[in-house]
Amino acid sequence: MSMARRIILFVGALSVLAVLLAGAQAPRLINAKVENRSVSTGLAREFQAIVSSQESPAWIGYAVPMIAGDREICCFDSHSDYARSNGSCGRCRLEHTGDGMSISNSDKQNPVRLEGPRRLLVLYRVEQKRVEKIRSFSEECELDAGGLPFLWLGDVRASDSVALLASHVNSGAAPEDGKARSAHQALGAIALTDDPSADRALENFVAPEQPEELRGKTAFWLGETRGKAGYLLLERMARLDPSDRVREKVTFALSVSHEPEAVDAMIRMAKTDSSSRVRGQALFWLGQKAGKKAESAITDAIENDPETDVKKKAVFALSQLPKEEGVPLLIKVARTNHNPAVRKQAMFWLGQSNDPRALGFFEEILAH
Repeated sequence: MSMARRIILFVGALSVLAVLLAGAQAPRLINAKVENRSVSTGLAREFQAIVSSQESPAWIGYAVPMIAGDREICCFDSHSDYARSNGSCGRCRLEHTGDGMSISNSDKQNPVRLEGPRRLLVLYRVEQKRVEKIRSFSEECELDAGGLPFLWLGDVRASDSVALLASHVNSGAAPEDGKARSAHQALGAIALTDDPSADRALENFVAPEQPEELRGKTAFWLGETRGKAGYLLLERMARLDPSDRVREKVTFALSVSHEPEAVDAMIRMAKTDSSSRVRGQALFWLGQKAGKKAESAITDAIENDPETDVKKKAVFALSQLPKEEGVPLLIKVARTNHNPAVRKQAMFWLGQSNDPRALGFFEEILAH
């Protein structure tokens, strides 16, 4: 074997070792009674054995690769009680009454990370032999376990994590049941996991036979986290999902997607969806996106949509465009549109704009 090939193999082995060590390394923990365990033989069996023997409160956690993106996942109150000067997203008190997730872009002033793949921390609170909560965080967070036992599992495969989380998503809990909250938390953790099994699970969750609530919530995560694969599923949902309510949520999911084709899909929904509510929602979110394509779709709806309510929503969408583009278009609608309700709506939003051009328009109208 040549020296060059040996060097390549050695570097490759070091890279694999670094990933394995990253998966085994515990997070930044305080106020916790930590026990480390390996689950190299598989997550499901070990996890169930722990849960079935755990009467008193405890936390179980592990790490998996996190989907690419400059984001921090912390708890809602972590920014207010811990200085971020150290580059951390804050301290999360796991035993605090709140259990929401805050996703934000990382501070652009922080140093660029060069250490390789980032980790998603997946945590389960167990008590009385069942899972009570599921939380997920990025590795920058410092976690306060409130003095409880904390079992840290190493060597967890991402696909095993997705399968375990999916079992909680598919628990069939009623919306008011506490399990429904855990199901949504599990869904978010799947969406943030960098593994092909996550895309397959999310595709299953938006199948037409799944509950509307699940399809709608999954749509958001597809737009927020899953890039091209997520966009392709959203585009299919926009065309084929039988529920108007779900397709309304797809319009928002497309608006948060970073894929350039998402705007075209929103325009198609604004023009061709069978539901006036969906067309109106698509126009609303197009107004938040701005750009020439959005302007054209909005003005086309004002002129050509058969429903006056949709036309009025399109006028509102014009008011959400940057004033440089939106105010002249609103003036044009107020001046020339044949529908009096639409003209009235345009004048209302011009009055809210506090723009000198709108004042000049009103002076012109009153002078006649």
